[in-house]
Amino acid sequence: MPHDIEPRLLRAFTAVADELHFTRAAARLYVAQQALSRDIRRLERDLGTVLFLRTTRQVRLTPEGERLLPYAQRVLAAHDELSAAFHGGAEHEHPPLLVDVGAPVGTAHRVLERARAAAPGLEFAARFHSGLTGAAEGLLTGCLDVSFGRVAGLPRGVRSRLAHHPVRYEPMAVLLPAEHPLAARAAVPVDALAGETLYTGAGNAHTAEWTALAARLFEGRGIHAAAPYPEIDGPAEFLRVVRKRGWSVLASVEFIEAPGMVLRPLVDPVPLSPVSVVWRRGLRHPGLDALLAAARELGAAGGWLARPEGAWLPPEDARLMAA
Repeated sequence: MPHDIEPRLLRAFTAVADELHFTRAAARLYVAQQALSRDIRRLERDLGTVLFLRTTRQVRLTPEGERLLPYAQRVLAAHDELSAAFHGGAEHEHPPLLVDVGAPVGTAHRVLERARAAAPGLEFAARFHSGLTGAAEGLLTGCLDVSFGRVAGLPRGVRSRLAHHPVRYEPMAVLLPAEHPLAARAAVPVDALAGETLYTGAGNAHTAEWTALAARLFEGRGIHAAAPYPEIDGPAEFLRVVRKRGWSVLASVEFIEAPGMVLRPLVDPVPLSPVSVVWRRGLRHPGLDALLAAARELGAAGGWLARPEGAWLPPEDARLMAA
C-alpha cells in the first residue's frame, strides 16, 4: 500500500465510479480518455487490486472498488476544504460568489435577493441557465459556487461531493392556456390532469432532476409527459414553444409571467418540489453564509419547511431534506 496517493488519481476513480462510463468521465474532468484510463491503471497498480470490470458494453465497480469509493470521497472532500481555506489571499478579499438561480423568479431568486440586501459589501454573480443537474458539473469543477434544487435527483457520486441545506418544500402548480377548461378553477386536483399532456423539461439534460420528479408524480395517474424537446433557452423562447405546441406545463407556484396562460396550484394531494441550497464541499465564503442565513430567515417567516398534511413527496426526497 503506497503512503501517498495523488488526489488526481482519486478524482479519476470517483468520476468513473459515478458515470460508469470512461468517455463521460473524461469529458467531466476535461481530460483525454487515454489519460483517464492511464490514471485508473496506475491507481489499480498502486493499490494492487482491480477497481473496475470493463467490457465492450459496460463498466462496473468491483467489490474492492466499492470499498474504496467512500474513502476516496472523504479524502477529496478534505482536499477541497483545504484548498478552499487558502483560496483568495487575505481574509478581507473575497471573489464574487457565482450563484445559479435558474430563473429571475422563485425561491432561489428570493434567497439571493435577501442575501444581497443583507450583505451589500459582497458580490453575488447570478446565473440563470441551469437546473441542478446542469449546475452540478459547474459546482464540482469550480465554474459555479452555489446552486439550488432537488438533491435527490443527482447521481449518488455527485451528491456525495456536494453539501446541501434544505430551504423549502415548494408547492407545485400547472400552467394552463387561458382557454383550457381547467383554467377556470382556483386550484386543480392532480387527478383532474388525467389524460393531459404536460411539458416537464424532457429532453433538457440540465433539468433531469425535475423531469424525474414529474415522472414519479404522473406514475399511475394517467398524466402524460410531453415528448422530449431540445433545451429551450430563455423565457421568451420557452413561451413561444409552449404556446405553439399547446402544452400545459408542470411548474412551481412561483413562475415567470406568461401572457395568455394561467398558473393554478395543484391539490388533492399538494405535490411538493424540494429545494435545497447546494454547494461544493469545502467551500468557504461569506456569501455562502449570507445565502444560508437568508434561506433560514425566509423559511422561518414563510413556513417553507412545513409540509402540508397529506402532501405528496417521494420518500428519498423526504429523507434527504430531513438529513
